[in-house]
Amino acid sequence: MAIKSTIFKINLQIADMERHYYHDHALTMAQHPSETDERMMMRLLTFCLHAHEYLEFGQGMTNEDEADVWQKDLTGTIVLWIDVGMPDEKLLRKACGRAKQVMVYCYGGRTVDLWFTQNSAQFERLKNLTVINVPMESSRALANMVQRNMQLNCSIQDGQVWLANGDESVMIELVTLKAPHGYNHT
Repeated sequence: MAIKSTIFKINLQIADMERHYYHDHALTMAQHPSETDERMMMRLLTFCLHAHEYLEFGQGMTNEDEADVWQKDLTGTIVLWIDVGMPDEKLLRKACGRAKQVMVYCYGGRTVDLWFTQNSAQFERLKNLTVINVPMESSRALANMVQRNMQLNCSIQDGQVWLANGDESVMIELVTLKAPHGYNHT
């Protein structure tokens, strides 16, 4: 018998001062049996950063034709494709051909540096790709916040991201490894 996904209920309040987006979300997230708490919270973080009425969780972990999180317009065109972790360059190339904008939020410390170094030449050819690194301390702190039912507040202002659950808060500093059109900066 196959192990079923674990279901999480999340009440999420987002205050994104940079995009002037202020909204409450009642989310249901399914955690695949092989998905870590850290990876699941990274998917939730990307939802916070790109929240939109058409943004939704995909089956990226089990279906390479879907993103981890994505946004489609009313015609079905993929406006935004988001993957977390360190996806294969071939999958990212395919995603860049299908979506207007592709974003990767990687985490994992030194392994991210190695992965990015090995793939950076190929990434430069992908003009609609952005690669963001989330420091390991932040991604692990997010994983420590996991509960089956979560009440979370996310604040985004002046390049800083804060995620809090009432008992603790985590500041997440995002480091841009690759921006669209080949501009690299940190």
